[in-house]
Amino acid sequence: MSQAMLQRMRAVELVAIGASAGGIDALLALLARLPAGWRLPIVVVLHLPEDHQSRLPAVFGDHTHLAVQEAMDKAPVTPATLYFAPPGYHLSLERERCFSLSCEPPVLFSRPSIDVMMSSAADAYGSALAGVLLTGANEDGARGLAQIHNAGGITAVQEPADAQSPTMPLAALQLHGPDLVAPVAGLREFLIRMDASHAHRD
Repeated sequence: MSQAMLQRMRAVELVAIGASAGGIDALLALLARLPAGWRLPIVVVLHLPEDHQSRLPAVFGDHTHLAVQEAMDKAPVTPATLYFAPPGYHLSLERERCFSLSCEPPVLFSRPSIDVMMSSAADAYGSALAGVLLTGANEDGARGLAQIHNAGGITAVQEPADAQSPTMPLAALQLHGPDLVAPVAGLREFLIRMDASHAHRD
Protein backbone atom coordinates (compact mmCIF):
# COMPACT_ATOMS: atom_id res chain seq x y z
CA MET A 1 0.00 0.00 0.00
CA SER A 2 1.35 3.39 -0.98
CA GLN A 3 2.39 6.00 1.54
CA ALA A 4 -0.16 8.37 0.04
CA MET A 5 -2.98 5.89 0.69
CA LEU A 6 -1.79 5.35 4.26
CA GLN A 7 -1.91 9.11 4.83
CA ARG A 8 -5.45 9.25 3.48
CA MET A 9 -6.50 6.34 5.69
CA ARG A 10 -5.12 8.08 8.78
CA ALA A 11 -7.24 11.15 8.00
CA VAL A 12 -10.54 9.23 7.96
CA GLU A 13 -12.98 10.16 10.74
CA LEU A 14 -16.09 8.28 9.59
CA VAL A 15 -16.99 5.20 7.52
CA ALA A 16 -20.26 5.40 5.53
CA ILE A 17 -21.68 2.11 4.20
CA GLY A 18 -24.65 1.43 1.93
CA ALA A 19 -26.35 -1.86 1.07
CA SER A 20 -29.66 -3.22 -0.14
CA ALA A 21 -30.67 -6.70 -1.35
CA GLY A 22 -28.35 -9.25 0.27
CA GLY A 23 -27.02 -6.54 2.54
CA ILE A 24 -27.52 -8.19 5.93
CA ASP A 25 -25.28 -11.13 5.06
CA ALA A 26 -22.70 -8.84 3.47
CA LEU A 27 -22.72 -6.48 6.46
CA LEU A 28 -22.35 -9.34 8.93
CA ALA A 29 -19.36 -10.65 6.98
CA LEU A 30 -17.89 -7.14 6.84
CA LEU A 31 -18.51 -5.94 10.39
CA ALA A 32 -18.93 -8.92 12.70
CA ARG A 33 -16.15 -9.37 15.25
CA LEU A 34 -14.19 -6.28 14.31
CA PRO A 35 -11.03 -6.06 16.41
CA ALA A 36 -11.29 -4.94 20.01
CA GLY A 37 -10.25 -1.32 20.29
CA TRP A 38 -11.90 -0.30 17.03
CA ARG A 39 -12.10 3.50 16.93
CA LEU A 40 -13.95 4.81 13.89
CA PRO A 41 -17.70 5.50 13.85
CA ILE A 42 -19.56 3.57 11.14
CA VAL A 43 -22.86 4.72 9.63
CA VAL A 44 -24.95 2.23 7.65
CA VAL A 45 -27.96 2.70 5.42
CA LEU A 46 -29.64 -0.60 4.60
CA HIS A 47 -32.87 -0.56 2.64
CA LEU A 48 -35.70 -1.86 4.84
CA PRO A 49 -39.52 -1.74 4.61
CA GLU A 50 -40.72 1.55 6.10
CA ASP A 51 -43.53 -0.08 8.08
CA HIS A 52 -41.33 -2.53 10.00
CA GLN A 53 -39.36 -1.81 13.15
CA SER A 54 -35.68 -2.41 12.57
CA ARG A 55 -34.00 -5.19 14.55
CA LEU A 56 -30.58 -4.38 13.11
CA PRO A 57 -29.09 -2.96 16.35
CA ALA A 58 -30.08 -6.12 18.23
CA VAL A 59 -28.81 -8.44 15.49
CA PHE A 60 -25.47 -6.71 15.06
CA GLY A 61 -25.05 -6.00 18.76
CA ASP A 62 -24.58 -9.74 19.24
CA HIS A 63 -21.77 -9.84 16.67
CA THR A 64 -19.52 -6.86 17.42
CA HIS A 65 -17.63 -5.18 20.25
CA LEU A 66 -18.88 -1.78 19.04
CA ALA A 67 -21.81 0.04 20.55
CA VAL A 68 -24.69 -0.43 18.10
CA GLN A 69 -27.71 1.86 17.82
CA GLU A 70 -30.13 3.59 15.49
CA ALA A 71 -29.06 7.09 14.54
CA MET A 72 -31.20 9.73 16.26
CA ASP A 73 -32.00 13.25 15.13
CA LYS A 74 -29.46 15.81 16.42
CA ALA A 75 -27.45 13.11 18.26
CA PRO A 76 -23.67 13.53 18.02
CA VAL A 77 -21.51 11.04 16.12
CA THR A 78 -19.30 9.22 18.61
CA PRO A 79 -16.27 6.96 18.06
CA ALA A 80 -16.41 3.16 18.20
CA THR A 81 -20.12 3.12 17.41
CA LEU A 82 -22.06 1.40 14.63
CA TYR A 83 -25.11 3.41 13.58
CA PHE A 84 -28.03 2.26 11.44
CA ALA A 85 -30.46 4.57 9.69
CA PRO A 86 -33.99 4.08 11.06
CA PRO A 87 -36.61 2.88 8.56
CA GLY A 88 -38.82 5.53 7.01
CA TYR A 89 -36.39 8.46 7.41
CA HIS A 90 -33.59 9.92 5.36
CA LEU A 91 -30.40 10.12 7.42
CA SER A 92 -27.97 12.99 6.91
CA LEU A 93 -24.65 13.95 8.49
CA GLU A 94 -24.15 17.56 9.55
CA ARG A 95 -20.92 19.59 9.64
CA GLU A 96 -21.28 19.75 13.41
CA ARG A 97 -20.68 15.96 13.44
CA CYS A 98 -24.26 15.10 14.33
CA PHE A 99 -27.19 13.36 12.62
CA SER A 100 -30.29 14.78 11.00
CA LEU A 101 -33.45 12.83 10.11
CA SER A 102 -36.05 13.92 7.55
CA CYS A 103 -39.22 12.64 5.89
CA GLU A 104 -38.56 14.03 2.42
CA PRO A 105 -39.77 11.90 -0.53
CA PRO A 106 -37.95 8.63 -1.31
CA VAL A 107 -34.91 8.75 -3.58
CA LEU A 108 -34.80 5.93 -6.13
CA PHE A 109 -37.77 4.45 -4.27
CA SER A 110 -35.73 4.36 -1.06
CA ARG A 111 -36.10 6.07 2.31
CA PRO A 112 -33.60 5.97 3.92
CA SER A 113 -31.54 6.68 0.83
CA ILE A 114 -27.87 5.75 0.58
CA ASP A 115 -27.33 8.68 -1.80
CA VAL A 116 -28.74 11.15 0.74
CA MET A 117 -26.58 9.81 3.56
CA MET A 118 -23.37 9.61 1.54
CA SER A 119 -23.82 12.99 -0.17
CA SER A 120 -24.42 14.76 3.13
CA ALA A 121 -21.46 12.94 4.71
CA ALA A 122 -19.26 14.06 1.81
CA ASP A 123 -20.30 17.66 2.40
CA ALA A 124 -19.71 17.36 6.15
CA TYR A 125 -16.49 15.34 6.25
CA GLY A 126 -14.81 15.88 2.88
CA SER A 127 -11.54 13.96 2.63
CA ALA A 128 -11.98 12.65 6.20
CA LEU A 129 -14.59 10.15 4.96
CA ALA A 130 -14.52 6.60 3.64
CA GLY A 131 -17.48 5.21 1.71
CA VAL A 132 -18.25 1.55 1.02
CA LEU A 133 -21.01 0.35 -1.32
CA LEU A 134 -22.15 -3.27 -1.10
CA THR A 135 -24.69 -5.53 -2.77
CA GLY A 136 -27.99 -4.06 -3.94
CA ALA A 137 -30.68 -4.38 -6.59
CA ASN A 138 -31.02 -0.70 -7.53
CA GLU A 139 -28.68 2.23 -8.21
CA ASP A 140 -29.07 4.05 -4.88
CA GLY A 141 -25.63 4.86 -3.50
CA ALA A 142 -23.76 5.17 -6.80
CA ARG A 143 -24.08 8.97 -6.94
CA GLY A 144 -23.42 9.34 -3.24
CA LEU A 145 -20.23 7.32 -3.46
CA ALA A 146 -19.11 9.41 -6.45
CA GLN A 147 -19.63 12.54 -4.34
CA ILE A 148 -17.42 11.08 -1.62
CA HIS A 149 -14.78 10.51 -4.30
CA ASN A 150 -15.17 14.07 -5.62
CA ALA A 151 -14.78 15.43 -2.07
CA GLY A 152 -11.45 13.64 -1.70
CA GLY A 153 -12.68 10.75 0.44
CA ILE A 154 -11.76 7.08 0.09
CA THR A 155 -14.20 4.88 -1.82
CA ALA A 156 -14.57 1.10 -2.00
CA VAL A 157 -17.04 -1.13 -3.84
CA GLN A 158 -17.91 -4.79 -3.40
CA GLU A 159 -16.74 -6.87 -6.35
CA PRO A 160 -19.92 -7.35 -8.41
CA ALA A 161 -19.25 -11.07 -8.86
CA ASP A 162 -19.13 -11.38 -5.05
CA ALA A 163 -22.44 -9.53 -4.55
CA GLN A 164 -25.79 -11.26 -4.16
CA SER A 165 -27.27 -8.42 -6.23
CA PRO A 166 -24.62 -6.74 -8.43
CA THR A 167 -26.73 -3.82 -9.72
CA MET A 168 -25.60 -1.38 -7.04
CA PRO A 169 -21.86 -2.10 -7.30
CA LEU A 170 -22.03 -2.01 -11.10
CA ALA A 171 -23.82 1.36 -11.04
CA ALA A 172 -21.08 2.77 -8.80
CA LEU A 173 -18.34 1.50 -11.08
CA GLN A 174 -19.97 3.21 -14.06
CA LEU A 175 -19.66 6.60 -12.35
CA HIS A 176 -16.08 6.52 -11.04
CA GLY A 177 -13.09 4.32 -10.37
CA PRO A 178 -13.03 3.64 -6.61
CA ASP A 179 -9.87 3.20 -4.57
CA LEU A 180 -10.73 -0.47 -4.03
CA VAL A 181 -12.95 -3.09 -5.66
CA ALA A 182 -12.88 -6.33 -3.69
CA PRO A 183 -14.95 -9.16 -2.23
CA VAL A 184 -16.33 -8.52 1.25
CA ALA A 185 -13.33 -10.25 2.82
CA GLY A 186 -11.00 -7.78 1.11
CA LEU A 187 -13.14 -4.82 2.11
CA ARG A 188 -13.09 -6.01 5.70
CA GLU A 189 -9.29 -6.21 5.71
CA PHE A 190 -9.13 -2.73 4.19
CA LEU A 191 -11.34 -1.29 6.96
CA ILE A 192 -9.29 -3.00 9.66
CA ARG A 193 -6.09 -1.50 8.24
CA MET A 194 -7.76 1.90 8.01
CA ASP A 195 -8.79 1.87 11.65
CA ALA A 196 -5.40 0.50 12.75
CA SER A 197 -3.66 3.36 10.94
CA HIS A 198 -5.11 5.75 13.54
CA ALA A 199 -2.81 4.25 16.15
CA HIS A 200 0.06 5.82 14.21
CA ARG A 201 -1.72 9.19 14.07
CA ASP A 202 -2.28 9.59 17.82
